[in-house]
Amino acid sequence: MELLSLDNLLTLAMLTLLQAVLGFDNLLYISLESQRAPAHKQAMVRRLGIALAMVLRIGLLFLLVHVIDAFQSPWFNIHWPGFVEAEFNFHAIIVLFGGAFIMYTATKEIWHMMQIQHLGHEDRKPKSVASIIFWIVLMNLVFSFDSILSAIALTDVFLVMATSIFIGALLMIWLADGVADFLEKNRMYEVLGLFILLVVGIMLLSEGGHLAHLTLFDNTINPMTKTTFYFVIAVLVLTDVVQSRYRRKLLAQRAAAEGRVP
Repeated sequence: MELLSLDNLLTLAMLTLLQAVLGFDNLLYISLESQRAPAHKQAMVRRLGIALAMVLRIGLLFLLVHVIDAFQSPWFNIHWPGFVEAEFNFHAIIVLFGGAFIMYTATKEIWHMMQIQHLGHEDRKPKSVASIIFWIVLMNLVFSFDSILSAIALTDVFLVMATSIFIGALLMIWLADGVADFLEKNRMYEVLGLFILLVVGIMLLSEGGHLAHLTLFDNTINPMTKTTFYFVIAVLVLTDVVQSRYRRKLLAQRAAAEGRVP
């Protein structure tokens, strides 16, 4: 079989690794968004959302293989010299929409956390299961563009690309419950997760601006590199760890000073 040739197997391994690396931010979004569903339906929401997104990803891959030129051709331009200039195509519009939506979602959830006065009595408005699945599928597709375009650049064998998407979806289904359970049991890390999503939104906006050749006040918008993204994430995680340990130390010292057991 064509898929079992050495070159295709090596390409499949590379694409699967790419799916795993690029899927981190998507997995975090899925875990946080699924918590808006009733507790007994959260696992089903994650699995169904990822499964539907996988089918649509393969469909999107098939479409892009045949219309890649139209996908990246300019749709409309904005030309205001000295203020804003851009050349938008479908790819840029989708990525910009995804970045803006993720930043909106993360900011809204952070604001909501700041308004909570009594833990366990949150006034967050519930969302329907269908709505949560819809957004999981839609954002999964937004996150998939980079990996799909990278796959098209690495190979022209559709079966190899589709198989890597299938394996990536299985990995996400396997990991999603674990990530969601961890965030549920360690609620203080939800804030960290939301700020990571905020950075993801910024990264997508910069990528969309770059794809649109966006210039603001004669300054070209450059995409945030993956190296910069992971460095920022590492700093956020390290800051959270240090702050948590320092807080526990201060509480222990205060308890000792007051003659109490921390």
